[in-house]
Amino acid sequence: MSHKILLLPGDGIGPEVVEPAWLVAQAAAKRHNLTLERSDALLGGVAIDATGDPLPAATLQAAKAADAILMGAVGGPNWDDLPSDKRPEKGLLGLRSGLELFANFRPAQTFPALAAASSLKPELVAGLDILILRELTGGIYFGEPRGVSVVNNERVGVNTYTYSEHEIVRIAEVAFAAARQRNSRVCSVDKANVLETTRLWREVVIEVHKDYPDVELSHMYVDNAAMQLVREPKQFDVIVTGNMFGDILSDVAAMLTGSLGMLPSASLDSQNKGLYEPVHGSAPDIAGQDKANPLATIASVAMMFRYSLGAAGAATDIDNAIAQVLADGYRTSDIADASDSTQQLVGTKAMGAAVLEALARL
Repeated sequence: MSHKILLLPGDGIGPEVVEPAWLVAQAAAKRHNLTLERSDALLGGVAIDATGDPLPAATLQAAKAADAILMGAVGGPNWDDLPSDKRPEKGLLGLRSGLELFANFRPAQTFPALAAASSLKPELVAGLDILILRELTGGIYFGEPRGVSVVNNERVGVNTYTYSEHEIVRIAEVAFAAARQRNSRVCSVDKANVLETTRLWREVVIEVHKDYPDVELSHMYVDNAAMQLVREPKQFDVIVTGNMFGDILSDVAAMLTGSLGMLPSASLDSQNKGLYEPVHGSAPDIAGQDKANPLATIASVAMMFRYSLGAAGAATDIDNAIAQVLADGYRTSDIADASDSTQQLVGTKAMGAAVLEALARL
């Protein structure tokens, strides 16, 4: 079986982490008699430099034609002074919107070998396995009106936090369905004590829950959820929340696993076509230095096989290879422990090569 995969390496460390992830994808595909057809396109700052547009029409067209998209990262100081509608991040938002990628899966798992790398006590994160489901195409990042204007001789900034009922219904359905495949618990995170939009969110989630009586539903305000993630993270199974809250909480969850460099993500449409990317940013301060951790991007490839390509065996192989590499003591600088002499500090390319070798040994 052949699948069309579009690569969007992007900016900063993006190209450095995408390349080893692609090599792992090819190796896993070969093990399971799959063929991956690669194409590349521009997104973010590199697209601005080449075309003046963070999301060129050709890129969006190529993304629509692909079976799945693998992305690196976008953004960097070179483009910070551009108007908001021309910045690299606008290209990513446009891609998510243009492909209707409304469901963002952000798993946070702590590998046994990395329990000590977390900022929390090892006993709090050992065996951690939670899933944050972030609604991705609505909320304050897309709401109108927005912008900065002058009112009464001073600048006033406006962003609009809005959700329609159907947007809440579809992400809630995804959350409950995902929970059925895990431990059947969903925590819906909102700010219903203050924000009318999230009061509607809670009401709709409760209504959708009636179709999933086998799944336990709880609710939590976002400020408490942030506290609970660092107090007792293993109390959660699936967290479902809106765009902005999910953005923040998933970065908190990343540190439970030891590093942003360990957190993959999948953004899916209603047909499980997806954009796969590491949660970390473009890290321009280490770009080109072979220091970036490629494991989140490689883990995103595993999610690609699982959700969009229907190849759960290939996904499991990649996950097992990552776990083996960590158990063998390989570490990039973001997850290294200087006091542990058994660890082997490696760069981006060497870490990718180690995963390939572990994959071959399975």
